[in-house]
Amino acid sequence: MVKLKDLAAKTGYSVTTISRALGGYSDVNEQTRQQIIDAAHELGYEPHEPARQLRNQRTQTIGLIIPANDQSFSNDFFNLLLRGIGDAAALEGYDVLISAHAPGKSEMDAYRRFVGGGRVDGMIVARTRQSDERLRYLKRMQHPFVVSGRSSPTEESDFGYIDADSQTGIRDATEHLIALGHREIALLLPPPDLAYTEYRRRGYADALAAAGLPYREAYVLHGDLLREGGFALTNALLNQFPALTAIVCANDLMALGATAAAQKRGLVVGRDLSITGFDDIPPAEYAHPALTTVHQPVYEIGQRLLHMLVQIIARKTAPETQILLPARLIVRDSTGERR
Repeated sequence: MVKLKDLAAKTGYSVTTISRALGGYSDVNEQTRQQIIDAAHELGYEPHEPARQLRNQRTQTIGLIIPANDQSFSNDFFNLLLRGIGDAAALEGYDVLISAHAPGKSEMDAYRRFVGGGRVDGMIVARTRQSDERLRYLKRMQHPFVVSGRSSPTEESDFGYIDADSQTGIRDATEHLIALGHREIALLLPPPDLAYTEYRRRGYADALAAAGLPYREAYVLHGDLLREGGFALTNALLNQFPALTAIVCANDLMALGATAAAQKRGLVVGRDLSITGFDDIPPAEYAHPALTTVHQPVYEIGQRLLHMLVQIIARKTAPETQILLPARLIVRDSTGERR
């Protein structure tokens, strides 16, 4: 059996450093930690059984870490997701431990405290990113986790997830505008580092290609998922391309910002400029005009993620661990025929 002293002999680090690195403590340099983890995998190291038993004692707590500097996490989308997680956790007899940290070192230190410190039985990861360091860490630690969202189309989603089919949803929204006679259609996307951004871009491109319409890079902009971003990008688009008659937005908040920008210019949304969103957050239905959007069952996703994770923690086989839910177009007043 490989022991800590064997890892020490191979790596040149002390037994104490190795123990703290494998335990997820934040006082160990990340490069050092990775060298030790790689050596442990190479030698086939397994933790001492009493330590394993102690680590496997249940806390009845699920962890969720959100970006501290991402205002979009304070919006209705995240509120719905969190409500779904919280309600399901109560039914399962679990608490939810939430922390907020900026992406980067602070965030990863928090993951190490949660996971390496034995504070939680499992983690829910919200909003996957390109080459997501959080997922790599959780896999290395062999810690139970589930994800709200898949990896990007160019990466393998080799983990439990629940996602909405946003590629089809954006395609449906774009096809809806094309059917109304629109040909000059712009797209407001999420930041490029988010994993789902490419799915939504592809949905827009698919609809244009099917209709024989050109894909114009200048019509496709990346925003911040906030009203302010949608407002600013819509102004920029209309300044440069006054012939635009429609805008597809990758979330409702940017669509509401786009609506405000159009109205400030004296345009009638749904007549002079058609706008679609994505998510179907509660304000979408009561906006003026009511927002045409793509509905995804955010509350249900939160609930099902929690139930899936509890089954994984209990080492039970979940009925499904990779679920792609349909996204449904809701037509309201913010879209109309091209004039």
